[in-house]
Amino acid sequence: MPSLEESWIDDPEELRWRDSRDSLRSLATAGAQVREAVTLSREAGVERVAYGERPRSVLVAALGGSSVVADVLELLAEPGSPVPVTVRRNLPLPGWVGPLDLVIAVSLSGTADGPVAIAREAARRGTALLTVGADDSPLAEAAHRARGVHVSVGRGRTSSRTSLWSLLTPVLLAADVLGLADVPDAVFPQIAARLDEQAETCRPSSESFVNPAKLMAVQLAETVPVVLGDNPLTGVAARRAASMLARTARMPATWGELPDAASQVVACFDGPFTAGGGQGLAGRTGMDIFADPFLDGPAQPSLGLLMLRDAPSDPPTPEGDEAAALTDDLLATARQADVRVVESIAAPGHPVVRLAEHIAMVDFASTYLAIGLGVDPAVSPHVADLRDRRRGRGRPSAG
Repeated sequence: MPSLEESWIDDPEELRWRDSRDSLRSLATAGAQVREAVTLSREAGVERVAYGERPRSVLVAALGGSSVVADVLELLAEPGSPVPVTVRRNLPLPGWVGPLDLVIAVSLSGTADGPVAIAREAARRGTALLTVGADDSPLAEAAHRARGVHVSVGRGRTSSRTSLWSLLTPVLLAADVLGLADVPDAVFPQIAARLDEQAETCRPSSESFVNPAKLMAVQLAETVPVVLGDNPLTGVAARRAASMLARTARMPATWGELPDAASQVVACFDGPFTAGGGQGLAGRTGMDIFADPFLDGPAQPSLGLLMLRDAPSDPPTPEGDEAAALTDDLLATARQADVRVVESIAAPGHPVVRLAEHIAMVDFASTYLAIGLGVDPAVSPHVADLRDRRRGRGRPSAG
């Protein structure tokens, strides 16, 4: 069973030594990323996106650590966008995409095969382009050739997982310009401030018992984690959390969104990863409390539930009350089944501000979890091996 070494995440020197690419410091720059990205977007002329006219449709191309950009835009556009927003990871570009549409392609390095290929095909068709990524990259070149808008991610951004806000901010600005989502200029300082608050709260020098991200890491370390969001907004955060737990902490995690995911998650409470098959502590029949893990084998991990909850509706709404009641009932059932429950509740604010709070918390927790488990949060030897194999065969690498 995985075992987290708390001394490794409580010692700043140990953290620095085990964090080869300074992931924690990069995550702490999230607020600064927002401020820098606003400036870079203005300088690039983001207000000219789609030639200043509302497109017939918007297609977002993003994958890997950048894919949450597409998820966020879909979330914000769905309630009131006058045009459809769709997501594509790779070619083929749908046949209906043409000169009246807008393609948004996002890649931190500007070299990801899927977004670059989609941007080039969109340019060939005369489609309006907005690209976000490194300067002097194939993605930037595609935008320039198509007379589109390219927004730089700035310098020193090495991982899409720790540079999310350099990628997402230009897309949010463009969405507001086009009327796809309500993200006015005044919201961006609020996003940056909330991210700064999370960075201060989750700082490496803060000990586990007062650092919520470290505490979350400790609680999830010996579990098979399931991440749930209580509505569409926290559902996006849950998907990001599952991705970060897998890619950063190497913890296989699943995610879901209430109410749809309630039954499939609760069904797991009757399974092999809960005490007594879901009967709680009283159901631990046949278990030897004196078992020696060295002689009898280690205990298996238990089911863990990370519940990401949105701020309560203000003023209260029947829909919000019903969602809260479902979440409370689900958590009561989980605790009765001896599932390890970890809750995180967002403070009030604009939807993107609340989303930023959840994303930052789990990003830090996943990184602390990786370090506490003895793995490098930034470098996976097996991912590198897969990429080398794909390149050796002349095929695109996995995102």
